[in-house]
Amino acid sequence: MIATPYLIGALDIGSTKTCAVIGELISDGERSSQVKVLGVGQVKPTGVRRDAVSNIEETTDEIRQALKQAELMAGVQPRSLYVGLSAEYVQTTSSNGVVAVGADEIDQDDVERVHEVARAVVVPPDRELIHVIPQDYSVDHRGGIQHPVGMLGTRLEAEVFMVLASGAAARNLRKAVTRAGYEVAQLVLSPLAAGLSVLTPEEREVGSAVVAIGGRTTEIAIFHEGKIRHIAVVPCGGVSFSNDLVKGLGIPYAEAERVKERYGVASTRMVDPQQTIEMPGPAPGAKKHMPRELLAHIIEQRLDEVLTLVHQEIERASYANRLGGGVVLTGGGASLEGILDVAESIFTMPVRCGAPGGGLTGLADSVRRPKFATAAGLLLFAAGRIREDLGNGRGPTLRALAKVGGWLKEFF
Repeated sequence: MIATPYLIGALDIGSTKTCAVIGELISDGERSSQVKVLGVGQVKPTGVRRDAVSNIEETTDEIRQALKQAELMAGVQPRSLYVGLSAEYVQTTSSNGVVAVGADEIDQDDVERVHEVARAVVVPPDRELIHVIPQDYSVDHRGGIQHPVGMLGTRLEAEVFMVLASGAAARNLRKAVTRAGYEVAQLVLSPLAAGLSVLTPEEREVGSAVVAIGGRTTEIAIFHEGKIRHIAVVPCGGVSFSNDLVKGLGIPYAEAERVKERYGVASTRMVDPQQTIEMPGPAPGAKKHMPRELLAHIIEQRLDEVLTLVHQEIERASYANRLGGGVVLTGGGASLEGILDVAESIFTMPVRCGAPGGGLTGLADSVRRPKFATAAGLLLFAAGRIREDLGNGRGPTLRALAKVGGWLKEFF
């Protein structure tokens, strides 16, 4: 069988970075085929506030910049993009559907019919349905079935997990992407994408919580028995650490960011009490020295608060004792030195830091950091959609052709 390349564009728009990744799925009929990373680009955003578009013109320009960086590296330009959407702007609900089986044996048409019935709910005018994720099936009232195709029965029931996005947030994202010169192939829930990139299939099966520490929010996605089961958001992230340093140390925000990145650690136990760090003083050109232990104490207090709220959310969702894979920290905030020590003291389960890697080839090292979890996961999500469409005998929903000709003139 001749291998066919399908180009994939992914866009993660956050409050602290806009990241674009271009990849390629080489399909030769094998479902285990991997995604080749071709290019990566990122810029610091000014048009995004709380992970939502607040300035269309600035966000449009940042999308163009990030994609041009990725396209220069990749040598190709995708027409359409899979775009991440923050969990802060979604709500979730469950729905059930029931159909009579057409013949004695359940086939794929029966499964698609029951999905259509389950998703036939009234969507509020200010919401948009972006995901319908099957959870469990019942055949003739016998539940707990994951794959009903081929089973014998007369009644098929399905429970689905539905993700409804804020209509305004979705429209603004699409508008910014369209004005940048691209199409939106699909909006994808960001923590769902992150879970695809940092969890193994075994971790999704036995149960794991992905905790993505972003700039202004920390997103929680709980996976169990291979499916996403719960989503939540804690309204604190890396920016909260910097704001605390501004107040606690009396320094400008830009300096707080620099100090956090250079000297920040998650625990005071990791710091020599005698060590000091140099920072700008109150007068122009003046310098002052501050105990590094104070810096660590401020960060540790906020991190303890954020992770405690995450733990409470996992308990509230009734999954505290059902996560065999434990907690996986990801996102830019997960790179903080010593974060595992603090997390292990809060969660009564295994904890690790997660970065993309599995299922990616090519320039995979370019995205093998926690802050690229969502962008890399968008590539994997898109690849899964393409494989699914090909397996069902349909062409891929993503426009696989690339514009390789005239776009090069923009750079040279």
